Amino acid sequence: MVEPLPPDSASAPARTLPFGTWPSRITADAVAAASPRLDGARFVGDEVWWAETVPEEQGRTTVRRSPRASGTGSRIDTLLPAPWNVRSRVHEYGGGAWSVTPDGGLVFVEKSDQRVWLLTPGSTPTPLTPTVPEQALGGLRVSEGRLLAVREVLGASVSHDIVEIPLDGSAADDIDRVTSLTAGSDFVAQPTLSPDGSALAWLAWNHPHMPWDRAEVRVRRLDDADPAGRRVAGGTSAALQPEWTADGALLYVDDANGYWNLHRLASPGDRPHAIAPDERDTGGPLWVLGSRWFAPLGDAVVAVRTRGRDELVHISSGGVVTAIPIPAVGGLLVEDADGTDVLVSGSPEDAPPGLWRVDLSEPSRPGVHLLTGGRWKDDDVSPWVPRPRQFAIDGRHGVVHAVDFPPTHPQVQGPPDALPPYVVLVHGGPTAHAPGVVSPKTLFLTSRGIGVIEVNYGGSSGFGRDYRERLRGQWGVVDVDDVVDIARSLAADGTADPARIAIAGGSAGGWTVLGALVASDAFSAGISRYGVADARLLAAETHDFEARYLDGLIGPLPDSEAVYLERSPLTHAHRIQVPVLLLQGADDAVVPPSQSEAIRDALRAGGVPHAYVLYPGEGHGFRRSETVVDMVRSELAFLGAAFGFPPDDVPPLDLDPNG
Repeated sequence: MVEPLPPDSASAPARTLPFGTWPSRITADAVAAASPRLDGARFVGDEVWWAETVPEEQGRTTVRRSPRASGTGSRIDTLLPAPWNVRSRVHEYGGGAWSVTPDGGLVFVEKSDQRVWLLTPGSTPTPLTPTVPEQALGGLRVSEGRLLAVREVLGASVSHDIVEIPLDGSAADDIDRVTSLTAGSDFVAQPTLSPDGSALAWLAWNHPHMPWDRAEVRVRRLDDADPAGRRVAGGTSAALQPEWTADGALLYVDDANGYWNLHRLASPGDRPHAIAPDERDTGGPLWVLGSRWFAPLGDAVVAVRTRGRDELVHISSGGVVTAIPIPAVGGLLVEDADGTDVLVSGSPEDAPPGLWRVDLSEPSRPGVHLLTGGRWKDDDVSPWVPRPRQFAIDGRHGVVHAVDFPPTHPQVQGPPDALPPYVVLVHGGPTAHAPGVVSPKTLFLTSRGIGVIEVNYGGSSGFGRDYRERLRGQWGVVDVDDVVDIARSLAADGTADPARIAIAGGSAGGWTVLGALVASDAFSAGISRYGVADARLLAAETHDFEARYLDGLIGPLPDSEAVYLERSPLTHAHRIQVPVLLLQGADDAVVPPSQSEAIRDALRAGGVPHAYVLYPGEGHGFRRSETVVDMVRSELAFLGAAFGFPPDDVPPLDLDPNG
């Protein structure tokens, strides 16, 4: 991650340099190299397989493997060579784009054609489904030896169903061989077959709700003629992740008591039983189809619990909860379980995301083995890593949770009579969560003398349903007020220079960035990555998954059109008086370039210093190495131009009011 430090430099007296100008060996190239995304993992015999993005190969997703008993430094092989790219476009965000057959074959969705392919290690992939225009597959799961998937069909109206795909290749040229198993719901996810293969359980929800608002677990006996099945959980709450146990009971998560807690249903006609209920969430927003937060372990369960930070726990058949100490505390997912072995992915507080094999044969003395990621490639990074500080303030709408990453450098300090510049980072979603871990992008800034604050504004997940629903009907109000209140608290308590506080965020976070610049003078600069500027335009242009999301966040159209107009930053863009950086993917189907370009045109008309960067080939979120490099360099150069300091190792950025 960094070049080796010169001899004895760690013990050298600290130099004093202006904040933002500190020399750092944590380069933009290193940030790109340290930013691969993990996308699922499976036990396959005596191996572990996982999917991982390759930033230097235009962000393609491959599948890698390593011996099951291995640890850091062991051999890692690439199972799926270039140019194959594992990615589903179901719901645009995809997820669950690969699985494994009982005999060790890799089934995956190829990004370019959205067909499902089968790879036997050492051979060439062969198709399992035909090319069908306007159709996508995702959420793959091999259950009881059968391949299940979520199918999305676009057209005048969009439909979703659970399908079974033959593993013998007989449907490669015959779409009629792909069998539909469900009907009657706008959206479906997380299919799983009972141990005897007679019943299917899945998650379903309908417009205008999102899956974290209202969702239900449905079960259908496959010999029943009605493909809609029947609801066994949820409906007025947000059920999540059905899983069968070996004895035919159904486990799932539900938040009827205000938190996503585990429940057990012995049979469809019985009353559900809550498993060790707690005022922490087991579960999260189902933005991607492959997410899993718990797994059965015989008559026990291993699960993630969250209240700001994530924790892995083992819950015995008697309800005894044992915390499992592992390095990861953010973005924790239970990827797979086999016997007493569990695969867990997530991010440590002070390192990049990783994958661990956890041996729970003795839950009180677990064996934790790092398989990939989870640490900086160079041990010399540790002196540069800031220590996150969790804190909360009393905002205008209630408590607001945040995490502070202060400027940190092993050899440099800021002037004693100056306060550091800060970036208030706003997560997207908006129903999502900032995990409070040191990302490579955060480290890039803090090592140069720029602090970072992550805000879990009202509406964020990870703090229960009431906190999540604080944003209901209030998007553009609660989120904006919360980040402004955080910024003012930083200035008031002497954490940050009041004249040099910037705000940055992507997607829904970009909306909050622009809204905060419109609504207050708390920020001196703003960075919007593929941010929403016009809520009416978003409602008209966005994809089906989020087509009615704004009904809950703002209100239904056309009745609430005046509210949409009033809340949209574009309506009040003339109020923005500080420099703005706009970053946008040219192929973004979630928030199209028209949103960023509308703000650019408004800034130009108002003579506001700004820069607009459009990245060809990028969608909603940046994956390519060259894009990540340019992004972090551009953002640092922008902060230097806006706050009046010369960054150490990036060229200056021209903020042209007429650009």
